[in-house]
Amino acid sequence: MEKGEYESVLCVKPEVHVYRIPPRATNRGYRAAEWQLDQPSWSGRLRITAKGQVAYIKLEDRTSGELFAQAPVDQFPGTAVESVMDSSRYFVIRIEDGNGRRAFIGIGFGDRGDAFDFNVALQDHFKWVKQQCEFAKQAENPDQGPKLDLSFKEGQTIKLNIANMKKKEGAAGPPRARPASTGGLSLLPPPPGGKTSTLIPPPGEQLSVAASIVQTALAPNSGGATVSWPQPKPAATATADIWGDFTKSTGSTSSQTQPGTGWVQF
Repeated sequence: MEKGEYESVLCVKPEVHVYRIPPRATNRGYRAAEWQLDQPSWSGRLRITAKGQVAYIKLEDRTSGELFAQAPVDQFPGTAVESVMDSSRYFVIRIEDGNGRRAFIGIGFGDRGDAFDFNVALQDHFKWVKQQCEFAKQAENPDQGPKLDLSFKEGQTIKLNIANMKKKEGAAGPPRARPASTGGLSLLPPPPGGKTSTLIPPPGEQLSVAASIVQTALAPNSGGATVSWPQPKPAATATADIWGDFTKSTGSTSSQTQPGTGWVQF
């Protein structure tokens, strides 16, 4: 036992009975029916403690806590603790007095739950001991531990579900709506067969021209005579340049009829 190891308590049971058992003549197991169960030799408290890898079964007085006997257990199941053949509430333990003397005695619990806890406490302790030994071996020889093999075995396949990731190549998305034009100068498409683009006058000039056309078409007392189409009044030099081609195609400026009285100006 190394220095600095502390003692931990694994299990405490307030009542346990101790029995004298006859020597075992053959290799068969112990039987609690052969004991005088109604006349226990001693009754008291049981504690299971652990120091390092060794567990200790201690029989103590209920009131004073004085130690009656203890059984060191270095392996379970083993010869230090054995179950009887005819009951789950009785066990045979090997006690030691520290001077090399040993004896086998029988212990029993009045409740099966106490016997179950006694058994499980010893099992859990030695499971922990086994794990600690395996960890120590792996720390000393890390290369000798089992290695994880992630390679494919012969004939082994893997299936991937990528249905949600499929997409047709070249698939066009939904057409985007073209933003509506908000005011400003707009260009009309060229006339069929025409090659030269014609600029449209500003919105104010378009209204004047449209009004002049309407007034001329509805002029009273026309008598079916042909009415000359008046030309729009140029607003600025830039407007005259825009209408330059139109005036040339209809004739000289002096021969065109100017709007007279009765024309509504817009």
